[in-house]
Amino acid sequence: MRILDAVAGCTSIGIGGHIRPDGDCAGSCLAMGLYLRKLMPDARIDVFLGDMGEALSRNLAGTDLICLDYETDVKEYDAFICMDCEESRLGDARDYFRTAKRRINIDHHISNSDGCGSINYVRPEASSACELAFETMTGSCVFTGPDADGLPEGESCLPQAAGIDEPVARNLYIGMMTDTGIFSYSNTSKKTMEIAGTLMEYGFDFTRLVREIFQEKTYTQQQIMGRALLESVRILDGKCIFCVLNRKTLDFFKATNADLEGIANQLLLTEGVVCSIFLSQISPLTYKISLRSNGEVNVASIAEAFGGGGHTRAAGCTVNAQWHDIVNNMTKYIAIQLEQGVQPE
Repeated sequence: MRILDAVAGCTSIGIGGHIRPDGDCAGSCLAMGLYLRKLMPDARIDVFLGDMGEALSRNLAGTDLICLDYETDVKEYDAFICMDCEESRLGDARDYFRTAKRRINIDHHISNSDGCGSINYVRPEASSACELAFETMTGSCVFTGPDADGLPEGESCLPQAAGIDEPVARNLYIGMMTDTGIFSYSNTSKKTMEIAGTLMEYGFDFTRLVREIFQEKTYTQQQIMGRALLESVRILDGKCIFCVLNRKTLDFFKATNADLEGIANQLLLTEGVVCSIFLSQISPLTYKISLRSNGEVNVASIAEAFGGGGHTRAAGCTVNAQWHDIVNNMTKYIAIQLEQGVQPE
């Protein structure tokens, strides 16, 4: 099956991803938007995404499709594609998804294993939403859900025959690269590498993408990272590390959400640490929490207990409470897992 089968006959298609989009979310949404605009030139294609940071905006193709204000004159989309999340994380685009005639969900989060659409393609074992988007374009996927039963079971095709071009390939590569830590995380599979290799053949400068998107930091990001490392605290006999950055500190450095990317990952790289917790204050009693693990702790289950979700090794949530209460409560879950062990992935 192909995504073109799922949106056949649609004249208006909305596409959205989760709030505070990362490379995989933005890359998959914009790749899908460009792909459908090319192959369905008479259809209205709108993409709903929040601020993704300067490096992603500069390197991703198709940013002109984005409705940054989340406003549209379309009363009801024929189809809405929810990428890299379930509907509760769509932010202001959630109502567009709910009222669409066809609700399509493409995701790889284990906390959304059943999908939230009437047509779903969800594979938690996949490296990224971009990997799944590639499969829906080339037809190497099987949709599920009540509206998927009538879709034709077409044969898979080569990327070129599917209509993938350089801008689409570049966006997909960016998403796969960022969600796999430049193909170093455990979610990287043989299929992931094969797809990445195929995308590289389209001729974009992949070394520059790695440098500018994944490795380079702004001066503000470097300052925030340094502050976070200085204020970090190890607990549970050094197996867990946490850091809290309050609103006053973030405002002092004029830090945006994009400036906080990578802090939880860097904390995890501390010798002897198997789990990291990074809390950034949103308002007086509200914190965004990023959790990372080397595999000895299932942080997705912890995030779910606090209303969030994610992957076994990378998850997050937003919690209303004092930061020390959040850390104390999360530590209990981590301690239990360290004592009992987690189930194999």
